[in-house]
Amino acid sequence: MATKPVFSDEKNPRGIPKAPFIADVEEYLGGPDAEVEAPLKNFQDALAKYRYMDSNLAQRRRSLEEKIPDIKKTLDMVEYLQERREGKGKTPGEDGEDDLDDLEDESPQKPMTTTFELNDTLFAEAELEETDTVFLWLGANVMLSYKIPEAITLLKSKLDGAQTSLNNTIEDLEFLREQLTIMEVNTARVYNWDVKRRRERRQREEALNVGKSKDR
Repeated sequence: MATKPVFSDEKNPRGIPKAPFIADVEEYLGGPDAEVEAPLKNFQDALAKYRYMDSNLAQRRRSLEEKIPDIKKTLDMVEYLQERREGKGKTPGEDGEDDLDDLEDESPQKPMTTTFELNDTLFAEAELEETDTVFLWLGANVMLSYKIPEAITLLKSKLDGAQTSLNNTIEDLEFLREQLTIMEVNTARVYNWDVKRRRERRQREEALNVGKSKDR
């Protein structure tokens, strides 16, 4: 009798198959005389696939956790530029400072001095003139210009998408690690069942040989 499939038909929302827990090893294998080599190999293959997915998702999680703060910082800056253009004069991270608001309102065209990152440890100083356009890196050495409202909409969309992707990735990692544990337990149960079966066979054979010796 053929063994049952390693993976269950049940899957998580991203299509990762669930590992069924083997409650009755003998029934799963197909009888007391079933071979265990093929099922154990299938379990090892399944474990390898789960570990591969786990490694990829862990790398994706690290990437997203680095990416999301960068998107937030860019969005904060673009929103600040929009507030300056609207005459709100709001400093990033500070609310309700009327003196600064009044100062900005008096000279809305005054250039803003800021620093920007050239490299991990290299920054440059620049003056930002009043503008309704910003340039955003889109990856793969691609930079495009956007009107400030369009840039805000795009960045909010990217931030929401990245946060959703991170939440899904964390959920998938938790699901995967549960399946890895189940598959490792299944492997141990089948292996121990086979060890016990071999020991019982050996004991029966020894008892049979003792009985034949007495008959002689």
